[in-house]
Amino acid sequence: MMTNSPTVLHPDVERVLISEADIQKRIVELAAEIDRDYEGLAPVFIGILKGSVLFLSDLLKRLSVDCRIDFMCVSSYEGDRSTGVVRLTLDLRDNIEGRDILVVEDIVDTGLTLGYLKQNLMTRKPRSLEIVSLLDKPEARKVLIEPKYRGFQIPNEFVVGYGLDFDERYRNLPYIGVLKPSTYQPQG
Repeated sequence: MMTNSPTVLHPDVERVLISEADIQKRIVELAAEIDRDYEGLAPVFIGILKGSVLFLSDLLKRLSVDCRIDFMCVSSYEGDRSTGVVRLTLDLRDNIEGRDILVVEDIVDTGLTLGYLKQNLMTRKPRSLEIVSLLDKPEARKVLIEPKYRGFQIPNEFVVGYGLDFDERYRNLPYIGVLKPSTYQPQG
């Protein structure tokens, strides 16, 4: 049972950017949009590990459309910086040819990862391919990628929580918070 206890701010977080309640409210709205758009279809939701796990889980619980899930894992970050090189570390288990695909991401920032994934997945001949992202950070974009389903547009700040991490930390925070620069920037 969820309680309405006040949010406890992690000591490394400067401020809450998006509250747990606002995240959950927006997920309900996104699920309704997807249900409407995919009525009578059976889309495949591809969760991009690890960041999308919380978002995908909560989204799936609110969908009524018949669907399948699969996962991919890609890496392009070291610490707080994108390396610009995308590596596929876990591929799909199922064939997606002729299927309606929804790629689920925690955040679209540079667009490098999703640009690579979209190109990779399109070679597998899906019927359609759209992007669902909890967060969109267009100021950081290096590749033209626009999610069809967007939870929140955010400023170009380093955020953590609700699946997003810094060096595998902070994913468990129930909100999206702005990380204190002293946490990720070298001192001195």
